[in-house]
Amino acid sequence: MSEKKEPLVIQETPGEKHYCTCKNTSTPPYCDGSHPGTGCEPHKMTIETEQEVKICTCGFSANTPFCDGSHYNC
Repeated sequence: MSEKKEPLVIQETPGEKHYCTCKNTSTPPYCDGSHPGTGCEPHKMTIETEQEVKICTCGFSANTPFCDGSHYNC
């Protein structure tokens, strides 16, 4: 997803989230609508409770949008 090799760690609040998958957003990790024409769609999910999440930034996680440690192999 980016040149960064570690996850973006954020304290996420409850609600529907739209995480960017096209790498063009100006508001990472959230979709800002920059994806038309890229063939990508945002990863939509609902966060039920406030929690710390680790969002993948390398694009290799098998558990997107969350980090699974795949960046160690980048």
